[in-house]
Amino acid sequence: MRKRQAKKRPLLPDPRFNDQLVTRFVNNMMWDGKKSVAFKVFYDAIDIVDEKKQDDEKTALELWKEALSNVMPHVEVRSRRVGGATFQIPMQIRPDRKIATAMKWLINYSRKRNEKSMAAKLAGEILAAAKEEGAAVKKRMDTHKMAEANKAFSHFRF
Repeated sequence: MRKRQAKKRPLLPDPRFNDQLVTRFVNNMMWDGKKSVAFKVFYDAIDIVDEKKQDDEKTALELWKEALSNVMPHVEVRSRRVGGATFQIPMQIRPDRKIATAMKWLINYSRKRNEKSMAAKLAGEILAAAKEEGAAVKKRMDTHKMAEANKAFSHFRF
């Protein structure tokens, strides 16, 4: 690369929980720069999670963080051409990419659910992921299975 790597901009913590991870999640969820709408959706989803949760020792935010960690992949497959063939090579994921991937999967599979509002969809996916079920966790399992199946090609790492 000719230029040096771009600096990471500091994220402001969100107003309700004072957490930077929440702001990062809301930024991923936001459409058309409507951050206030995205915050409202997230906070409504957290309120729904708070009402529906079974165990009383965990807060809704802790449940969301647990769901996020359950969705986080540890390995992924990357395509690499060796000779004339393309191999799927399993590789470790950087910590920031783990979080970003987990957030994207959680948001995308929330949008595909069929509840009434986005807040209800997100709350449903958070509760499912916290229990290690749901579409986002299935995606992580499939990614790990793919990496396990292609373990024989791990010596092609770059």
